[in-house]
Amino acid sequence: QVQLVESGGGLVQPGGSLRLSCAASGSFFRVVAMGWYRQGPDNQRELVARVNAGGGTDYADSVKGRFTISRDNAKNTVYLQMNSLQPGDTDVYYCNGYIYSTMSTWDVYWGQGTQVTVSS
Repeated sequence: QVQLVESGGGLVQPGGSLRLSCAASGSFFRVVAMGWYRQGPDNQRELVARVNAGGGTDYADSVKGRFTISRDNAKNTVYLQMNSLQPGDTDVYYCNGYIYSTMSTWDVYWGQGTQVTVSS
């Protein structure tokens, strides 16, 4: 069973920083892409940032220049460094992973979510 375990959320003042981590655990063949989403105002999960197997990245326009996604392939872990946080970044952040459980079978997995609150 594959699990994505998140950590690093919390309360921070505007302008502050947080670092989220998400590690894939369990039995699987390989991790392809990993990313971070947040719930969004319409209760629809929206992309924050993602990184593919080759290291290519995508960011939501609202976080470009402030957030940085990275991954450690040896640890099957993805990180989201969030700087210059704003109240509008307050949300539940979910880790997402495209993971092959076998050589030919892949699925999309989600973490349990971690709360990020930006407030003075």
